[in-house]
Amino acid sequence: VHLQASGGGFVQPGAPLRLSCAASGLTFRRFTMAWFRQAPGKGREFVAAISRTGNLRNYVDSVKVRFTISRDNAKSTVFLQMNSLKPEDTAVYYCAVGQWGSTAQTRDFNQYNYWGQGTLVTVSS
Repeated sequence: VHLQASGGGFVQPGAPLRLSCAASGLTFRRFTMAWFRQAPGKGREFVAAISRTGNLRNYVDSVKVRFTISRDNAKSTVFLQMNSLKPEDTAVYYCAVGQWGSTAQTRDFNQYNYWGQGTLVTVSS
């Protein structure tokens, strides 16, 4: 299984950014997908998850309304649209594949067994 994340960058507060994560080596539509992030000096934090069909989504409170997770099963890709970015959103963002049986409610990173390499998002004026 390989996950290739992209779309990170340096943006000013209030700007949008869209992350993508292309998956290969698995039957993508069968798995919950999620985004996590890790800020400098902090642990890995759950950001958002999406169910296999995309009908259920779950977000950490700090990004609700501002971020939207989506997926394209035909292209084996999961996205994270981030709007109104804040300096506290600065982190390396990772996409992850949920273990068999996980759902959009699964926030424990131990329940995700494949990870992308991460893409850095820096929000600063």
